[in-house]
Amino acid sequence: MAFDIDLTVVGSINADISAVTERLPGPGETVGGGRLTREAGGKGANQAAAAARLGARTRMVGAVGSDADGAAMRRALESAGVDLTHVATVDTETGTALIVVDAAGENQIAVCEGANAHVSIEGVEVGEHDTVLAQLEISLDTVTELARRCRGYFALNAAPAMPLPAELIDRADLIIVNETEYELIPELADASLVAVTYGAQGSAILEHGTQVAFADAVKTTPVNTVGAGDAFCAALTIALRAGLPYEAALRTANAVGAAAVVDPASQPALQRLEQYAPSA
Repeated sequence: MAFDIDLTVVGSINADISAVTERLPGPGETVGGGRLTREAGGKGANQAAAAARLGARTRMVGAVGSDADGAAMRRALESAGVDLTHVATVDTETGTALIVVDAAGENQIAVCEGANAHVSIEGVEVGEHDTVLAQLEISLDTVTELARRCRGYFALNAAPAMPLPAELIDRADLIIVNETEYELIPELADASLVAVTYGAQGSAILEHGTQVAFADAVKTTPVNTVGAGDAFCAALTIALRAGLPYEAALRTANAVGAAAVVDPASQPALQRLEQYAPSA
């Protein structure tokens, strides 16, 4: 099967500053012995990089600051093959995520939006045969306006969790969340199509709150879970748009997520999507 689609990713671009420690700190606690890394991240950028590496013709709509981090984020997306025509450079700092990752790959993340507060969709045309993937690390008003203007397939990764307008839920062709986000957004029970990830237990697709497909997770030993959900989102969106049945699409996306968690980067190296599909 060919996974040949045009994908527009609208979302955040962050510099990820990570401390890798033996365990996550508790409230008010300091944990020593950490190893510091600085790399490209942001849910939008992570999904765009993954999609491009998986084989979709991908363009990013976002914003970076006029600082060294902004230039580095551009280089990272370009190296993944992402079209940056609609990535603006604004006179502020690039968005930043402060991350602590433990020995099991679990993480805690605090995000400073920076340039992501200035993401604009003005001048961005989306045809009826195009696919759009958005997240909630940029303004909800911008995402809602994007949904209004989108004439093609609109997928939403509803993360981080927050109350969503009915208009946005009704317009979305696909909403992707993890199990915690699904619980925190009860209105998703009425959505037409929702994919829910359950970590090591697998993933499911629900239609109006009723499970219609499930796929077990691929067994692996995680190194870093930061970019895994984003890789899953990109893979599932592409797989469904390419016409894979629900279960096969979930299995494909689970395999991509498993490949992502064994890579320490938030924008992991991935093969083309057909390498992860059940028929491959």
